[in-house]
Amino acid sequence: MSVSLNFTSLADGTIVSPFSRLRTLLDGIPPGHDRAIDLTLGEPRETMPPFVGAKLAEAEALLAKYPAIKGSDDLRRAVADWIGRRYGLAGVIDPDREILPCNGSREGLFYAAFPAVARKDLKGRRPAILMCNPYYQAYLGGALATGAEPIFLDATEETGHLPDLAALEADGDLLARTAAIYLCSPANPQGAVADEAYIAHALAIARDHDIMLFFDECYSEIYSGAPPPGALEVAAKTPERFRNLVVFNSLSKRSNLPGLRSGFMAGDADFLASLFEVRNLIGPQMPGPVQHVSAAVWGDEAHVIANRRAYAEKYDVADAVLGPRFDYRRPPGGFFLWLETSQIGNGAHFALTLWKRFGVKVIPGAYLAQAGSRGTNPGETYVRVALVHDAETIREALERFVHVSA
Repeated sequence: MSVSLNFTSLADGTIVSPFSRLRTLLDGIPPGHDRAIDLTLGEPRETMPPFVGAKLAEAEALLAKYPAIKGSDDLRRAVADWIGRRYGLAGVIDPDREILPCNGSREGLFYAAFPAVARKDLKGRRPAILMCNPYYQAYLGGALATGAEPIFLDATEETGHLPDLAALEADGDLLARTAAIYLCSPANPQGAVADEAYIAHALAIARDHDIMLFFDECYSEIYSGAPPPGALEVAAKTPERFRNLVVFNSLSKRSNLPGLRSGFMAGDADFLASLFEVRNLIGPQMPGPVQHVSAAVWGDEAHVIANRRAYAEKYDVADAVLGPRFDYRRPPGGFFLWLETSQIGNGAHFALTLWKRFGVKVIPGAYLAQAGSRGTNPGETYVRVALVHDAETIREALERFVHVSA
């Protein structure tokens, strides 16, 4: 299952981000429409909670104090209370030992790789860090920063857009040197949701091989139909509770506050104690006013319900405009469309054509993934579309998509 890396790089060998690759692809090409629409960045633009400004001002005096890496008692309790309400775990989470705030889930996902590698008995072998493919860049950053080998687990239509755990379980040699597995549900960009059985299977693999399971749930509050199950609620039903599990979430997507940089890590208390020491040495504290605001935001659900309604309206637009084109199916979670473009060409060709002829910018799927165990990139014939604009702008953009397929 091990694969060689195949990064697109600059002349000096620097790894290039998906957005840098897109800039290179479209460099010097003007948009083919007088109103360009950018659907690349997953930056929410819905209304943030109305009380945020007042809460920031209320805590202004905290700017004169160094904030604690562990976060305030109020914030950790607010997160524990939210987990209790959301997942039926009232009173189950210990806010002092099983929750650690971080500056957005991205920071936590990156730093978690360090204690994960340090705790693993590798017997002289190179550590491996496994990640769903397509993947979020922080997963790869954590692997590279710790000297681990990144292993990409293809998440394709054939596997329900989640990694094939049965195939992974069969590779005992790889699992013996694996320090961490990064999984994401709802998945970015496919929107697939892991059910309780899948989560339990992943957790069993992690415990059988003493691997840390890092479950990225930052899209957990944007969904169609039933709320996605969470890894904490699955783990809480086992005798081992949260052993070998850390869940990551944030206010960026749930509450339209990407600029607040506020998230949390929750789960294995012993692991979080080690991660606390790593962050205490090199990690940034969350500013006191941000902690104060965050506690209030985790305690409010009205704005989250309104947020979900707004995305439902956008998905209604996608249903009406796209129909079955591009193999579109309304995803159960998240706010991305993962559109198959092979009838027109690969994702990069489609993205270039869409920009050049119709002025809509999207990310080629191959830029969000790597060649996996089969030697092919699972995103090669896809593009990712972020539904971050208002519904009418989304309608206009998708109507231009249809013309590309005509």
